[in-house]
Amino acid sequence: MLSRTADHLYWMARYTERAENLARMLDVNCRMSLLPQGAEVLEQGWIATLTIIGLMDAFRQRYDSVTSSNVIAFMAFDRDNPLSIYSCLRAARENARAVRGTLTSEIWETLNATWLEMREASQRPSTDAEVGNFFEWVKYRSHVARGVIQGTMLCDEAWHFTWLGTYLERADSTARILDVKYHLLLPHGEQAGGAADYYQWSALLHSVSAFEIYRRVYRDLITPRRVAELLVLRDDMPRSLRRCMSQVYAHLQAVRNSQSSETERRAGELQASLHFGRIESVFEMGLHEYLVRFLGQVRGLGDRVSRDFLVSATD
Repeated sequence: MLSRTADHLYWMARYTERAENLARMLDVNCRMSLLPQGAEVLEQGWIATLTIIGLMDAFRQRYDSVTSSNVIAFMAFDRDNPLSIYSCLRAARENARAVRGTLTSEIWETLNATWLEMREASQRPSTDAEVGNFFEWVKYRSHVARGVIQGTMLCDEAWHFTWLGTYLERADSTARILDVKYHLLLPHGEQAGGAADYYQWSALLHSVSAFEIYRRVYRDLITPRRVAELLVLRDDMPRSLRRCMSQVYAHLQAVRNSQSSETERRAGELQASLHFGRIESVFEMGLHEYLVRFLGQVRGLGDRVSRDFLVSATD
């Protein structure tokens, strides 16, 4: 396959997944903001979200105060923010347009329709209820796109590069969501186990579509350690780090070339550490430290994929 074609497919998938994951991250913050809390606590939640995405400095250049409305405007609808939902859906559509001959007509029509609807959504103000509906719409359109890809695309190298981009992006997002919420949900001195505590952990699970899965797997109270275990080490959880890296490794094996052996080895090493890992070891290291290391490894894999297969390392 031409590296340029692989590049467009890979980034088409990553931007589609990124838009959904941004919606999930913003949605969980909106859910948390419904709890009784001081303005300072609410602001810290949004600051942590902007920081983990890496956009705190860019936000400060545009806005004087960190409020829900400002962050949502910046992260969802801002045309000049290259990492907003608006920009991600636009980039996904442009990458798809560049390889229309490789995609099925259903895939192109789905991504193009999503972008056209996004343009309309970005031109009208939204109430709190409409913002929530918008996040659900972003997630739904991502689900539709993945379903069409799975159901209509030939399972060749193009298909493998599409899913490689999807799962690398998903691994990065799950780690970020888990990391930023662990910073906030159990501050020093707060009593765990209360109603607010339960709602916060429930909101985190809802943000990665894991609340019902948690109930089926554990059938017990929601505890931080089990939440981490579910999202890090369980292979049957669709958005867990282990599941994502298992898929990344499998798709890398399917597209291997003469210069990708080290990339494949590193992906396999990371996948094996998750496969054989124990949650006790994760907490001994420190969850934050573990997730920061994981994010660095995923970022390194992304750089190596770009070098081994793609035209450029544009992010």
